[in-house]
Amino acid sequence: MASVRFTVTPTKAEDLPGLPDTSPEISSRSGTHVRFGSRESVSRSEPPSDASGAVATAAGGGETETPDHGNVEQGDGNSKIASVYINNSHGVDDDDFYDRNLALFEEEMDTRPKVSSLLSRLANYTNLTQGAKEHEEAESIGEKKKASKSPQMGTFMGVYLPCLQNIFGVILFLRLTWVVGTAGVLQGLCIVFICCCCTLLTAISMSAIATNGVVPAGGSYFMISRSLGPEFGGAVGLCFYLGTTFAGAMYILGAIEILLMYIAPDAAIFAAKGLEGEGAAMLNNMRVYGSVCLLLMSLLVFVGVKYVNKLASVFLACVIVSIVSIYVGALVSAFKPPNFPVCMLGNRTINGHDLVDDQCAKTVLLPDEREDANVTLPIEPNTTVLPTFEPATSSTLMEKTTYLWSRFCQSTELNATCDDYFSANNFSRIKGIPGLGSGIIADNLWSSYLSKGDVVEKSSLSASHGVHSASTQQPYVFADITTSFTLLVGIFFPSVTGIMAGSNRSGDLKDAQRSIPIGTILAILTTSVVYLSSVLLFGACIEGVVLRDKFGDSVKGNLVVGTLAWPTPWVIVVGSFFSTCGAGLQSLTGAPRLLQAIAKDNIIPFLRVFGQGKANGEPTWALLLTALIAELGILIASLDLVAPILTMFFLMCYLFVNLACALQTLLRTPNWRPRFSYYHWTLSFLGMTICLALMFISSWYYAIIAMVIASMIYKYIEYHGAEKEWGDGIRGLSLSAARYALLRLEEGPPHTKNWRPQLLVLLKLDEDAHVKSPRLLTFASQLKAGKGLTIVGTVVPGNFLQSYGEALAAEQTLKLLMDKERVKGFCQCIVAQKAREGISHMIQSSGLGGMKPNTVVMGWPHAWRQSEDPQSWKTFINTVRVTTAAHLALLVPKNISLFPSNSEPCTDGYIDVWWIVHDGGMLMLLPFLLRQHKVWRKCGMRIFTVAQMEDNSIQMKKDLATFLYHLRIEAEVEVVEMHDSDISAYTYERTLMMEQRSQMLRQMRLSKSDRERERVRWSFDDVYLSPKYGGTGVSKARTGNRQAQLVKDRNSMLRLTSIGSDEDDDTDAGERDRAATGDGSSDRHRRVQMTWTKEKASQYRATHSGCSTPEGFRDMLSIRPDHSNVRRMHTAVKLNEVIVNKSHDARVVLLNMPGPPRNTEGDENYMEFLEVLTEGLERVLLVRGGGSEVITIYS
Repeated sequence: MASVRFTVTPTKAEDLPGLPDTSPEISSRSGTHVRFGSRESVSRSEPPSDASGAVATAAGGGETETPDHGNVEQGDGNSKIASVYINNSHGVDDDDFYDRNLALFEEEMDTRPKVSSLLSRLANYTNLTQGAKEHEEAESIGEKKKASKSPQMGTFMGVYLPCLQNIFGVILFLRLTWVVGTAGVLQGLCIVFICCCCTLLTAISMSAIATNGVVPAGGSYFMISRSLGPEFGGAVGLCFYLGTTFAGAMYILGAIEILLMYIAPDAAIFAAKGLEGEGAAMLNNMRVYGSVCLLLMSLLVFVGVKYVNKLASVFLACVIVSIVSIYVGALVSAFKPPNFPVCMLGNRTINGHDLVDDQCAKTVLLPDEREDANVTLPIEPNTTVLPTFEPATSSTLMEKTTYLWSRFCQSTELNATCDDYFSANNFSRIKGIPGLGSGIIADNLWSSYLSKGDVVEKSSLSASHGVHSASTQQPYVFADITTSFTLLVGIFFPSVTGIMAGSNRSGDLKDAQRSIPIGTILAILTTSVVYLSSVLLFGACIEGVVLRDKFGDSVKGNLVVGTLAWPTPWVIVVGSFFSTCGAGLQSLTGAPRLLQAIAKDNIIPFLRVFGQGKANGEPTWALLLTALIAELGILIASLDLVAPILTMFFLMCYLFVNLACALQTLLRTPNWRPRFSYYHWTLSFLGMTICLALMFISSWYYAIIAMVIASMIYKYIEYHGAEKEWGDGIRGLSLSAARYALLRLEEGPPHTKNWRPQLLVLLKLDEDAHVKSPRLLTFASQLKAGKGLTIVGTVVPGNFLQSYGEALAAEQTLKLLMDKERVKGFCQCIVAQKAREGISHMIQSSGLGGMKPNTVVMGWPHAWRQSEDPQSWKTFINTVRVTTAAHLALLVPKNISLFPSNSEPCTDGYIDVWWIVHDGGMLMLLPFLLRQHKVWRKCGMRIFTVAQMEDNSIQMKKDLATFLYHLRIEAEVEVVEMHDSDISAYTYERTLMMEQRSQMLRQMRLSKSDRERERVRWSFDDVYLSPKYGGTGVSKARTGNRQAQLVKDRNSMLRLTSIGSDEDDDTDAGERDRAATGDGSSDRHRRVQMTWTKEKASQYRATHSGCSTPEGFRDMLSIRPDHSNVRRMHTAVKLNEVIVNKSHDARVVLLNMPGPPRNTEGDENYMEFLEVLTEGLERVLLVRGGGSEVITIYS
């Protein structure tokens, strides 16, 4: 046992924060500082009485937090500790926050609390109603928590009995005997065993999930949604809600059937007009009475659930008494079988309602009407001994026909023409309840499935069959529906549902993680034993024709299971009526709360209104919807048709419970640590398989409908529902599948047939974090058509430690744009000092394993000749070089703002491809991918290629057409011949202007170090040559003139000097960093460390005069253009002329993008070449392949 050490040290009252200095009581006493240790000894620095009082108080306050500071106040001879920080917002416990032992972590205490604080919050955790947004938000901040009563329900009262009440229901009393009689004892045992195994395996999986952490009140929906995610949770939750709602309708229909068939048959509103209309009249009566009963039950639930809960024990008592009476009656029948005779004609069962005066005979001996005789003596046709009469009265007896004679012969005359079967067979009586020791189970072992309209027959009785089949006008017992094994499974399965009742009450249990598994499994085992034994008892005690008689017509309308009950059938009738009413009330109580929980989770937008209710939280709107859906089940009016519907929904719920457990077990997620250890993934998969098999066995079309409903809900939540992150198993499955797929992709390079563009889209943000060219992402979405990988990246300038927030904002901006353009992909923001470095890092590090981008999409540097973005074209060329080095393809749309949006489809036109050089087939593949999108679908495709003088253009056209045929690409083919021609004066002049401009830029560019040195020199003159330091003061004026001249020169030539000046970017970045870090001492250090002389300054100005003199400009005017540049310009001009001539009306033009020069000195010329090449074209896509083949003619 852990021991405690107390150290009590006196402190002054003024040392206690939060206390007024004028407090007379505290100032006159010394405070007591209590510290807790973990040693056995107790050291005291106060008198023993005070210390003992402190110890006693601390030990007694186990449920409340003991303050670290307190003062001992003595009154009435008792000691107590009064906290000085209660309701004091300023009384911060310094020793608690800045603990001496935790000083190393004190700066992170707000985000990483102490373990003691965490444990305190966990200890005070209370289960809240399922559907709350978050447990922490259930109560407002600062509101005093009401003293809640701790849950005290144990396993028996909290789980076992509620499960029994929900599992035992209407099917046990109304349909189990019929199932046994129709399917036989063997197949009946098989049906019950399969259904019970399904629920038992589901309960094992549910127990594992329920014991894997704290499950708030709500049960199945909470477990499935938190295990499989909001999509599956919402879909299965709604299916479970519909199942519970239809279960309420089924229970109400069962109660009305008991009322109208067995308790008050005369209460029927609609009377049958002939035997044909009897079924329709019964259905109409069920609809009317069912609707009234549903309305009354809904009003009762609306008024208060407490009345339903109070009646629950009464309903449970009715169920238990009814079941006990069945067992007692079965035992009594072994010694004294109850008297329920059944009238048979041959081997056919006669309807007991048609027996007038209990006459099971063709004729009877009646006294002469002229005599005063009041005895009716039937003739026993199957006996050899005739009744004996007194001699005086025997002469007065006359043979008369019975009511059954008139039904079969359509006349009361003895000489009337009767039915063949009636004439050939005689009436007999058999025992409806032979008893436990009669051996009737041998006849009931095998199945006896009937079609609708068949007569219920006893095969062991001999009979002469007539020529004609039985007519529905005759008083037989007929089968009302066609039966089969699958139908019986669907009808019986609702009798084993209700296993979630314990998990739904988890908020009321003292130890839910112990009670739920034990109580639920025990309840399933108990009900399974009852069902299996009931199948055996029914087969061993009740005649087969009575078992197959669904409504007890052969025993004069008695409830079949009631004929076996002891002491009277009314025990079962009354008990089953109240139990079904109670089950209906429970369903109407639970279903609205389940819907409210789904609505409050806000995963299905259109259900939000059903999350509201009365002030006490009662789900009013959800109850209204539940009543309306239950009314649909009432209007079906047939218990046998409603049961398979809710069977589907419950089976789907159980299927996903098993799936959740199996998934969590196989994924071995770190948080999967159930206290219930008797589970295995094979059991979960077996349960899931049984659920799926039962769905299709019972009703394959209902199963498909249920799956379609669940799929529609799933897709709706996926696209329109709220995004929730619950750490579900589907996310874990996705991670495992992604890991497996990535490892498989690493096995080798992708084949040409599998190549598709995996895009890295480079976007640029302005100062307000808005995307400059959003249409670039639109083009990427059209190219991808929702397939493959898309990574949208941007570079945020600055330092990562200081610009992390800006990076998050940029990432959020990109995500919003991606959602708007419906682009499925990922965002990547990199913080770097220079844009080109950030782009280089992004190209190198984007993607993972085999899922790396193979194509880069970037925009054309707009207005690169001007100074709107001085470094954009340098960054552009550097990106081209980086993609080439990384062997990535490059797409550069020019005039991207003119490209069509997703809402502007092209109705006609062409996509022109200018195939100048072969770089892997990108130019062939891109138009095909674009035409998959609705925007470009109606555009045709034209392919142009260039033939030189030595080429055979006719053969080239044939070969190109053959190549496209093998590629399965439909396009028009044209070969353009480019003849050798002399270089025009325009080309020469254009080249000359380009080189003069480049020369001017090189002469005007000042390095960062030179300008910094000049600035430091001026600062030196300001400081050290001023009169304050003994200077003449002349240099100050001269320095001012130089500064003014430099500012003037800089402003006038900024547009030229900044273009291509990589050093300017360094200078600006350095200045921004110094401004951000507040480092103002660096300039001062430079002023001290660097000294200039007049000779150095003169030499510097002489060597760096640049083009500031007229001689420099004259030198530039006298230069001659480089011959290689002239040839390149000639090619660009000629190609541009041809392209504009042929493709001026094209929707978009795709052409090969030339590579950048190896020498960086010609970067300005490269940009000029590209500009000339694309002049006069509205929409251009420059394409540069990655060096690998991306298209093939082979399959």
